[in-house]
Amino acid sequence: MSVDRRLVLKGIAAVSATAVAGCGGSSSVAEPGAPRGGDGVAFTHGVASGDPLADRVMLWSRVIPTNGETPAVIPVTVTVARDAGLSQVVATYVGQARAAQDYCVKVDATGLQQDRWYYYQFSAGGARSPVGRTRTFPAAGRFVDRARFAVVSCSNHAFGLFSVYRAVAEQSDLDFVLHLGDYIYEYGPGEYGNFPDRDPLPPREIISLADYRERYAQYRADIDLQRVHQQFPMICVWDDHESANDSWTGGAENHQPNTEGDWPTRKRASQQAYFEWLPIREQSPGNIERIWRDFRFGDLLDLFMLDTRLEGRDEPLDLPFDPARNSSSRRMISEAQSGWLLDGLQQSQARWRVIGQQVMFAQINIAEIPSVDPRVPELRGNLLAINMDQWDGYAAERLRILNHIRDHNIDNVVILTGDIHSSWANEVYRNPVPITGELFAQPLAAEFITPSVTSPGFPEGLSELAGTLLPLVNPHIRYFEGKSRGFILMDVNRQRAQAEWYYVRSINDFDLRGQLDHGRTKAMKVDSGSSRLIRDPILSRPRTLRTALFHPDTPEQTV
Repeated sequence: MSVDRRLVLKGIAAVSATAVAGCGGSSSVAEPGAPRGGDGVAFTHGVASGDPLADRVMLWSRVIPTNGETPAVIPVTVTVARDAGLSQVVATYVGQARAAQDYCVKVDATGLQQDRWYYYQFSAGGARSPVGRTRTFPAAGRFVDRARFAVVSCSNHAFGLFSVYRAVAEQSDLDFVLHLGDYIYEYGPGEYGNFPDRDPLPPREIISLADYRERYAQYRADIDLQRVHQQFPMICVWDDHESANDSWTGGAENHQPNTEGDWPTRKRASQQAYFEWLPIREQSPGNIERIWRDFRFGDLLDLFMLDTRLEGRDEPLDLPFDPARNSSSRRMISEAQSGWLLDGLQQSQARWRVIGQQVMFAQINIAEIPSVDPRVPELRGNLLAINMDQWDGYAAERLRILNHIRDHNIDNVVILTGDIHSSWANEVYRNPVPITGELFAQPLAAEFITPSVTSPGFPEGLSELAGTLLPLVNPHIRYFEGKSRGFILMDVNRQRAQAEWYYVRSINDFDLRGQLDHGRTKAMKVDSGSSRLIRDPILSRPRTLRTALFHPDTPEQTV
């Protein structure tokens, strides 16, 4: 998010609350009945799982020495069982927590059965971690009638409590959580958020590997973030703030080489810390640069996770009216990633094709005028595009994707997006403007944008004004809410893909953590075979009873 846009969106900071969590490694606690530490080691950042496939899932924890020594390696054992009590053990794995990886330990738990829930626990030197719950995905091509997952993004520790993470954790029947970036923020104290007792650590903008590690440690000490990781596998991608604001392949808006060193070193440090602290699988051994990857959830949905930030993006343009935004040479993603995506969409046999990515895909038009480039008649519409960091700044790249969808008759495409700290539901066209565009044709995709966990949206008053004015010029924008924190619950079956926006009551009050304001819940759906958005469908029903009977929650941690 650019500095100018951040100033526009900056809301009223919270002024009082009871704080949770402190510096990394100090506030996490073990499962009731299990010791936190033993023989000079302790688990202080909970557990996590991620990147589930049909036969495996990544398991994560961190075990650190507590006796003042710093061994190079701490042996770790991971037990996987069918039950929360770990009495029905199905596998045991051996890993190592290495000082060179900040004592984070990741195990790819292979050899599991497809479409199963499992429970797991790490142990080392007599210490045991909390028990986590995770699952494998249904095998590709296997009939599946339903998937249910949460979509989150933009969790700034310094802007308030992680009430949204608590609310997600309490949706016990989710299959997984999709995190679309800005898992951490790089700023120093007071630079972007000033919630009491949640000042960033280290107390400066993070630049080095040690800095990034300490910031992750602070975030992962938060009990609400720990809880959501404990309950569900997470599929995640980075956006810009995991490195620096408005980052691209060769630099970032919030990186000054003269005072902060060279960009490749900083980018590499941010990527290394990300792969250490998140339950993400390397696509090839030692490769911490590629995060674009795909997942198969039976025959119901194929999920394509993009990297629109660090892997192939050209530098964002400075001027919204710069005609270079329509240049065919500008890239949002690399040629390799683009080919992988287009081939994957075309070859997919699933009912739904879901794209998880970082920045808003649909157009935001201010006024309609003919294209300044007569060779590209489809690129009409924008007198002024609001944000060059989004796909609007890479219009030809977006058009290539939409032309591919149209030319190959690819249906049931749903795009899930984060980044913008607000809620949107968009019908996606090649050119959505009313006069010269294709607004009365069939949309090529639907886009659902999740609000933030804590980062501020539009200020009071401006949000309501934008909600009134934006759809007048942009009728493809079917829903907008600009200031509330929350998440999207996606409920997907063979007939429709439905997005439900849930908003928390407060990110300021410790006692209100996780409580939803149900009066503001909003739902939109798209039926199979049509990308037209339908307003206000009946809310989906949770699978509460089945969850309680067959794969119950893990025990809540106590303070």
